[in-house]
Amino acid sequence: MIRSSPELLAVSRRWYEILRTKTNTEELRDFLTTSDELRFIGTGEGEFWSGSAVRDGVGGFFAAIPAPVVFEELEAEAFENGETGWSSFVHRIQFVGFDEAVIYRTVLIFVLEGASWKIVNRHASVPTPNIELVGVEQLAIQQLIDAAREEGPELIQSEGLASVLFTDVEGSTALAEALGDQSWSSAIESHFQVLAEIIQKHRGQFVKSLGDGTLSIFPSAKEALAAAVDMQTAVTSVSEEPHLGLRIGIHTGDVVQSRGDFFGTVVNKASRITTAGVAGEILISDATRAMVGGRTSFCFSDTEPRQLKGLSGRHTLYRLEWKSTY
Repeated sequence: MIRSSPELLAVSRRWYEILRTKTNTEELRDFLTTSDELRFIGTGEGEFWSGSAVRDGVGGFFAAIPAPVVFEELEAEAFENGETGWSSFVHRIQFVGFDEAVIYRTVLIFVLEGASWKIVNRHASVPTPNIELVGVEQLAIQQLIDAAREEGPELIQSEGLASVLFTDVEGSTALAEALGDQSWSSAIESHFQVLAEIIQKHRGQFVKSLGDGTLSIFPSAKEALAAAVDMQTAVTSVSEEPHLGLRIGIHTGDVVQSRGDFFGTVVNKASRITTAGVAGEILISDATRAMVGGRTSFCFSDTEPRQLKGLSGRHTLYRLEWKSTY
């Protein structure tokens, strides 16, 4: 059965962290299978390599690439099915000496060797429109997507007003490295289960996990705030290690649903609010603050207006003082 894989997401992010920092690219060979079926596929002409040469040369391949001044993760997902798995990433990267950043799309395919996931196929590409490559704008897939949007509520429907809540575990990369893939996977799955129960308790919908974070939707701002308080309380009350530092961001507005997932500027802003916080914080937008009005069960403190990555202007955020709530 195919399922999302926080373990493979963590492994993949460690691979990309070496590419970003370029601290010891020779460690990359340890991520790769020793099998002759290993494949390494790039964008450039002739970049289709296989076998042990890939494993022996991967460190030098990436060491020769200029250091990035920008290395931003735009999209990330990972799945596993038995003893195979895969991750898909989109990064925005700008190298030293270049004026503009480039979008890179990468797929890593894994096989389980013993107790460790190993890369058996790596494929990276720089997006180039088909009209430039083959002289034809291939629209078949896009036309199906556009048609689905016109078919009504069964595929895509406006959900109206909702509060979007993101969670994120601060310092998860270091924790995953310290614990190892299997222990970290077990820890994060237990964490997700705790959050899922809290979300359900407050009439929310657990939409998906995102590596070490989660996305959930609530019918009201009050329920979202109450759930956030319970999440922080649950995380801080755990006595055994590892101790997770949770940051939470909430924004309220009109959301759009498509095949069980949610999209729109409200979702994007909630995500950016989360990353603006630190472990132990619950940050909310001014729209969410306005929804709960003068309810005395919640206590807020103002923060300085902030710049949110990818969003123009400065944004007014509030900190929910959850330790004094209730």
